[in-house]
Amino acid sequence: MRFALLGSGSEGNALVVQVGDTRILMDCGFSLSETVARLARLGLSGDSLSGIVVTHEHGDHIGGVARLARKFSLPVFLTHGTLRSHRPAFAGLSAVTEINAHEAFSIGEVRVQPYPVPHDASEPVQYVFSDGVRRLGVLTDAGCSTAHIEATLAGCEALVLECNHDAEMLANGDYPYGLKQRVGGRFGHLDNRAAAALLARLEHARLQHIVAAHLSHKNNTRALAVAALSEVLSGAQERIVVATQEEGVDWCELA
Repeated sequence: MRFALLGSGSEGNALVVQVGDTRILMDCGFSLSETVARLARLGLSGDSLSGIVVTHEHGDHIGGVARLARKFSLPVFLTHGTLRSHRPAFAGLSAVTEINAHEAFSIGEVRVQPYPVPHDASEPVQYVFSDGVRRLGVLTDAGCSTAHIEATLAGCEALVLECNHDAEMLANGDYPYGLKQRVGGRFGHLDNRAAAALLARLEHARLQHIVAAHLSHKNNTRALAVAALSEVLSGAQERIVVATQEEGVDWCELA
């Protein structure tokens, strides 16, 4: 089992997880040409994908999904609320499946567990991917943690964890007041310390990979995100990889 991020941030997000010959893309917030180019960097092509799972309807996550699915005849999996809010883009696509936010399903060799998260979208979810032995948990675009989130992510061998902003940088930055409230609110995005606190409540001894994701260009820095997470890991900064908007993260293998 392995995974990689094509890019992570407010300008576009996509993650690919592979088990055997099954390759699943989670979200696609890039143009068709940009997605194809980023897949090629990982040695993949659009027609090598097995399907696309979607977290929610914000453009940096769903903007390129329909075009990619139509181009390469890929099945798409998303909640009813996400589809309802973005239905015109998926008109004419034959393989669109509405998923239950609490029910696991399989795509090829990958078991996919969606779970609901607090975010300002119609029916947002995040995902845990498994090959039956190892688990990759993904949590971005959530304004706060919940007991259900932490129970779902418990025992994962890899985590992609949102570190969107530093609370002080957001408070003192030039965002309008309303946007600051939205980003920092319970249905916005996790800040560095909230992400670290969540990590601290998980059993992280088994973690092989920790990826800090969805960092804000204006309201965070790589150093601040790594420092917050590494406090939980007794200062072990080498265990943390930061996903960038431009490069994402190269393949990470789960042994």
